[in-house]
Amino acid sequence: MAVWTIRRRVARAIPFDPSGRVLLISGKDPVDRAKPPWWEIPGGGIDGGETSAEAAHREMLEEGGVVSASIGPVVWTQDVAFVFSGLAFEQHETIHVATVADPDALVAPRLELLEAAAMGERRWWQVDEVLAGDFAVLPERLREFLVVA
Repeated sequence: MAVWTIRRRVARAIPFDPSGRVLLISGKDPVDRAKPPWWEIPGGGIDGGETSAEAAHREMLEEGGVVSASIGPVVWTQDVAFVFSGLAFEQHETIHVATVADPDALVAPRLELLEAAAMGERRWWQVDEVLAGDFAVLPERLREFLVVA
């Protein structure tokens, strides 16, 4: 059981390539092995002085290895609470859409220790594959928003 709750503002991006594929990163909880794995969009805490678009751009580089992307508008916001790696989080998330001109120009991600233990494969998915898949995604409402994207 988590003793403290980390409250933070988070920016995420749904990265699309020119053919309409979406970039997802595999994830797992390195502490709770009973928790099933998932696929997620890049995102993380907004640093002091950053806008959500700037944070989403930085997180795409750090987690996704995306060097160059155009960050588009906010497509939704959400408040989520969860336990990850034994830590309780409460987050206000701002999710942007983003365009990646060259999907083959990904570089090695720049992950912090906990991220490196939790994140794995990066993969470009056809939207139809994600919509039809029976695997968990984060944010949990991602499929709902991919339908309208």
